[in-house]
Amino acid sequence: MSDAIRLNIFSFTGKMRILHLSWIAFFISFLIWFNHAPLLGAIKNSLGMTNQEVNTLLILNVALTIPARIIIGMLVDKFGPRVVYTALLFCASFPCFLFAWAESFEQLAIARFFLGGIGAGFVIGIRMVSEWFPAKQVGVAEGIYGGWGNFGSAAAAMFLPALALLFGGDNGWRYAIGATGLLSLFYAFIYYNTVSDTPKGSTYFKPNKCGALEVTSRGDFFFYLAMKLPMFAALALLAWKLSPAGVALLPAQVVHLLYLCLLVLYGVDCYRSWVVNRVNLAAPVPEIHRYRFKQVAILSIAYFVTFGSELAVVSMLPLFFTNTFALTPVVAGLLAACFPVMNLFARPGGGWLSDRFGRRKTLALMIGGLAMGFFAMGGITSQWPVPVAVLVTVVCSFFVQAGAGAVFAVVPLVKRRITGQVAGMTGAYGNVGALSFLAVLSFVEPQTFFMVIGAVALLSLLVVQFLDEPEGSMAEVLPDGTVHMIEMA
Repeated sequence: MSDAIRLNIFSFTGKMRILHLSWIAFFISFLIWFNHAPLLGAIKNSLGMTNQEVNTLLILNVALTIPARIIIGMLVDKFGPRVVYTALLFCASFPCFLFAWAESFEQLAIARFFLGGIGAGFVIGIRMVSEWFPAKQVGVAEGIYGGWGNFGSAAAAMFLPALALLFGGDNGWRYAIGATGLLSLFYAFIYYNTVSDTPKGSTYFKPNKCGALEVTSRGDFFFYLAMKLPMFAALALLAWKLSPAGVALLPAQVVHLLYLCLLVLYGVDCYRSWVVNRVNLAAPVPEIHRYRFKQVAILSIAYFVTFGSELAVVSMLPLFFTNTFALTPVVAGLLAACFPVMNLFARPGGGWLSDRFGRRKTLALMIGGLAMGFFAMGGITSQWPVPVAVLVTVVCSFFVQAGAGAVFAVVPLVKRRITGQVAGMTGAYGNVGALSFLAVLSFVEPQTFFMVIGAVALLSLLVVQFLDEPEGSMAEVLPDGTVHMIEMA
């Protein structure tokens, strides 16, 4: 590895200290976000839930993250990652406690819905890391942040079933989940007192206006409005899932009201986007300050299939291994952890390959491998030897995580002052993907579910071919009005 992109991961000073503290925050957020997945069997038995209710919990877990990542992206650009991450970790602990002591499916569902908000923590660290690392290191740094933080879901699968057994009794799962809430509450105070938003003497660039993503041309504005539609459609899908046609958690009248609210919210959101961008739409933006929104759209679609598939598979894999191979929850959880555990190596690897060999080329390679991996997983049956099934899962997981790392090797190079919002929209599409794939899972067998992901990946591979390779410099305006150029290569 060249000196330009070599990082001393054993250092805990300067920018590496910020990186380590941030991935730990992300690790905790993912630990909480997926603390239910390896314990679903115990939770289901404890509260007498149906399979349809279990699938609904999986969907609810990723639903709120869609708007949360958009909102958190705006907040982090406005207020900085230190304050926003602290607030998120603090607030997330309370629905975690509610979930741990729920006595009915309805209580579980409400708590799980609000716990989905902690998945937005990823966006915060993306902005923090981009402030501390130069372009030649940002891919691998973001990969370490995302990959090691994502390991929180693997840690949940590996350790929470054993922790529940250690506590023992019918309430073991409750104590295990409650412990993760305490951890989040404790680390919120640590993070606030140990990090800063930028290196000393650096400027934290903020968007000119908040409330919507800034675009720099009329064509991009309408493209932006179109890209918002799938996010609202995903929330409408969730409402349908909760209707009498789904799990009947909500009456038909309430669901129809939700549909109307989503339609109104989309209209308000479009109006707010126009308010934020009307100056840019009234007159051409100087070339030096422009960026192409198609970059954001392509990255969002790529993340739909990379991170979207990761979230969906991590949510269902322990139960899939349990049912397919008649394994105990502890063994199934350990085997299922092989999927997210690849984050430790693959996501930083995807970022490093992007820094070294090109961002579009690396992303295309990873998505192609992802497609082939899921087609292979679609063939897993109870007749397969368990080690072979695990090997196929690990190989597929490598391309999934490396692909996600390759996406976020590009995100910080779109436009610095709106990095949080770009990360928010890209990240939200990951949750749209997860919700969409989990909705498919509720209608088909797991093997068909894997095949569907592979087919969608091939479509996204075509879209990625239109991504522009970041090069040259991006311009940002300092508080005194002078223009500062930030290298992108």
